[in-house]
Amino acid sequence: MSSVLKAVNPATGKVIREVATDSAQTVQDKLEKAQNAYALWKNKSYAERGEVLNNVAKALRDKADYHAGFMTEEMGKPVGEALAEVEKSAWCAEHYAAQAEGYLATEIIASDAARSYVQYMPLGPVLGILPWNAPYWIASRFFAPALMAGNTCIMKHDPHVPGCAAALEQAFKDAGAPEGLFQAVYLQTPDVEALIRNPHIQAVSFTGSSQGGAAVAAIAASEIKPAVLELGGSDPCIVLDGADLDKAADIITLSRTINAGQSCIAAKRIIVEDSVYDQLIVKLEQRLSALSVGDPSLPENKIGPIARDDLRQNLHRQIRETISQGANCLLGGVLPEGEGYFYPVTLLTDVTPNMCAYQEETFGPVAAIIKTANSAEAIKLANDTAYGLGASIWCADPQQGEKLAHQIVAGQVAVNGIVKTDPRLPSGGVKRSGYGRELGPHGIKEFTNGQQIWIGA
Repeated sequence: MSSVLKAVNPATGKVIREVATDSAQTVQDKLEKAQNAYALWKNKSYAERGEVLNNVAKALRDKADYHAGFMTEEMGKPVGEALAEVEKSAWCAEHYAAQAEGYLATEIIASDAARSYVQYMPLGPVLGILPWNAPYWIASRFFAPALMAGNTCIMKHDPHVPGCAAALEQAFKDAGAPEGLFQAVYLQTPDVEALIRNPHIQAVSFTGSSQGGAAVAAIAASEIKPAVLELGGSDPCIVLDGADLDKAADIITLSRTINAGQSCIAAKRIIVEDSVYDQLIVKLEQRLSALSVGDPSLPENKIGPIARDDLRQNLHRQIRETISQGANCLLGGVLPEGEGYFYPVTLLTDVTPNMCAYQEETFGPVAAIIKTANSAEAIKLANDTAYGLGASIWCADPQQGEKLAHQIVAGQVAVNGIVKTDPRLPSGGVKRSGYGRELGPHGIKEFTNGQQIWIGA
């Protein structure tokens, strides 16, 4: 007997959708369709694959309001952000449709052969295990490169966003994609292990928690299957003397509150040189206090609810522990009454390394400010974490920022800008933030066989 996936609207706390999980036979049927589709798809030209991906992009744009609505409804993304996510997902599909052939171009390498080279071949059906916080964008950065490389895709989305999963699959149908090219499976988390182990699955892409990533990595490794893991982060944002404080405050506010702060690459630990510490706090307080929290379907509200009540309760625990450990709370920090899983924009100052908000990843609209004496100490604090996803540096001289960036242990570093994911550039982490890369020319090669060809005279 199948179980049920329940989608809860986090703005109301009410169940809005129930979807039966797939039976073992249904999953097997989908995997066989993916395998059959692969047999044909791998032989398609880049132009033919690109035509399908461009049609998917058009299908997403043509029904942008429809797709955005599922994100707002199932995980509380403000409608403006949801529409932007649909657009970014369409752009990702178009980017790989245009660039895949160049990214995967055969590499001629001189050797003792008359001719030797490396060509990039597809692997087969690839499994994407995806989270709820960016349900369209993370799906697109999984399927766009994987499909353009000649693979087929099985998407196991988060159990809390089944409507998003179905709508994404529908976009492929609307685009006239071949049957079995991209399919959603509906499973509870404990059932994912059997899916990873299924002989049809050739590789795994996982985005989620470090704990979940460790479990997926162990299963995939035991089956000798490659995996890409994009996991949690406790991203440092360094602000040094001489930085443009107004611009820094604008971007820090955006990074810390977009998607209600529920982003792995959001600025989590804001490390500020003492000479500009008080000034930046004033600017951040002004900006953060102006943001409206409320019904995400209303355009005037910039911050929606936390996606689930258990996540909100854990966030509140982190805030209260940090305050009890000596941090000052200038904004927020109080669990609101009423329906839904809303949490106020919160500003914590005088945070130190022994405190909860420094040591744990905070997934919510919370800014934790740490004072530092100089750039050398700032780098030491930035690297004082088990994670290594993203980081940012704000300073007067971009060349100084670039030199400091080389000292930070993270997958990507932004100097005088926001840490973001971009189809043109690789994204990923080190340490407990994962391994492998998504996006850019590096990401599309993750799920290929870099096959060496050696030809004698």
